[in-house]
Amino acid sequence: SARLRREFPFRSISSSFEMDYSYKTIQVTFPHDFVASVELARPKALNAMNQVFVKECGIVFQRLRYDPRVRVIVLSGQGKHFSAGLDLSDSPLQNEEGDVGRKAIKFRKLIHDFQSSFTALEKCLKPVLCAIHGATIGGAIDMITAADIRFCTKDAFFSVKEVDIGIAADVGTLQRLPKVIGSESLVRELCFTARKMYADEAKSCGLVSHVFQDRKTMMKAAFSMGVLIASKSPIAVQGTKAGLVHARDHSVQEGLEFMKHWNMSMLQSEDIPKSVQSFFTKKKPKFSKL
Repeated sequence: SARLRREFPFRSISSSFEMDYSYKTIQVTFPHDFVASVELARPKALNAMNQVFVKECGIVFQRLRYDPRVRVIVLSGQGKHFSAGLDLSDSPLQNEEGDVGRKAIKFRKLIHDFQSSFTALEKCLKPVLCAIHGATIGGAIDMITAADIRFCTKDAFFSVKEVDIGIAADVGTLQRLPKVIGSESLVRELCFTARKMYADEAKSCGLVSHVFQDRKTMMKAAFSMGVLIASKSPIAVQGTKAGLVHARDHSVQEGLEFMKHWNMSMLQSEDIPKSVQSFFTKKKPKFSKL
């Protein structure tokens, strides 16, 4: 049906899933079994987010969502910083002329494309572990708050920078950050002032779960956790992410109903007897690809 085609746009790809992951602004590699590495790859531009990146980011995470070779994604940035946020040199906000209504329609699509690009991290049922170093500014906050787990280095800092360029954040920070760190007061302070928040404060408020001495140590830990998660039942892990994302935006009762309907099928998975057998035999289970 048309509805299924919209919801599962990559199902028509060959079952081999030997996809082309070649992009201009993102580098995708597979350093471990079932673990994908996604790197922001504009280091000379401090991984600033231009219009090409916005398109490619959504495509990458949609493809990874349905790639059976992938169970976990580690997201990081090349160069000195994770990301300087929106690339103002490539911003479509500049030099716009013409009718207000027509410009508004154009901007609406622009905002929608940005939002969809980062929401793709959340819609991807494979856990996204974000490894952050250096600066994480503006649109980069929108991106990392859509990830599942966040690590950072001790030199990392974060800034919700939008007010300093005359706009309100509109790609996810205002919606996700309050739920990530749980303090409305701190969120409003960060968003109203655009001040920097450093690694120790990010750890104490819950934005990140671990702080590391340097990028090399952080990346080793990130991939180690990725390998650990990838060793678990993909049915169980992806169901857990689906349940957590749903629960964030719904009542407890609605969340229970969601999981009831989800698990009425998933409790019949072959992964359950395999996991139970592994528990008793102390042998590592091997789960089929999804």
